[in-house]
Amino acid sequence: MNAHEIDYRILGNEMQYVEIELDPGESVVAEAGSMMMMDQNIQMETVFGDGSSDNKGFMGKLLGAGKRLLTGESLFMTVFTNHSSHGKEQVNFAAPYPGKIIAMDLQELGGKLVCQKDSFLCAAKGVSVGIAFQRKLGAGFFGGEGFILQKIEGDGLAFVHAGGSICERVLRPGEVIRVDTGCLVAMTQEVDYDIEMVKGVKTALFGGEGLFFATLRGPGRVWIQSLPFSRLADRMASASRAGGRKEEGSILGGLGNLLDGDGR
Repeated sequence: MNAHEIDYRILGNEMQYVEIELDPGESVVAEAGSMMMMDQNIQMETVFGDGSSDNKGFMGKLLGAGKRLLTGESLFMTVFTNHSSHGKEQVNFAAPYPGKIIAMDLQELGGKLVCQKDSFLCAAKGVSVGIAFQRKLGAGFFGGEGFILQKIEGDGLAFVHAGGSICERVLRPGEVIRVDTGCLVAMTQEVDYDIEMVKGVKTALFGGEGLFFATLRGPGRVWIQSLPFSRLADRMASASRAGGRKEEGSILGGLGNLLDGDGR
């Protein structure tokens, strides 16, 4: 294996975190700001690019950083290394919002995973994080993620985060499922992905599900989330603009706020 072999535990329920145990000299690469806590002999270093290899040279690192910039991520990643000479050390990474953390063994998944551009949490050092261009214009314009999805490659462990509950589907050859564009988390490289317009004018305009959905055709494995962060943010913003009780349908209005101590 090229990637470091790391041990881990995923802990928590609604707000999960992953506890990674590193042997002396082992490293894990993570997005900036995802670290929750670490043991005293863990040292962190900010690197240019995806941190997958120290032997790429300047141009290779620049290309890796440029790929990350296209996905909307930072040019830099953080490498956490166990510099102890006598024992294991732990470092923990927290989910950014309520949901689930999924451990992906890239060696079992054919060495490549395509996922949402903001779903990557951390991975064993040696795993490459890049971009996957959409081959079809429909998927690029209307897929919710633009032309670019995130591509995770290698033979080690990677950890992906998604909102709400996670549904994993194994698609048989030719089997098709239709998914809300925001609910797609990840898929293996052999899955065919396209965008299809909702049929029927009334359904498209008044159905509340948007004008497009993703069509996934097997064979392959796909992971689907029940609560995309964009949907959660929209609901929170809508409730905030509506002033709380009015949005909830209460006929008490301001009187209700007074009764529950929220009067101003």
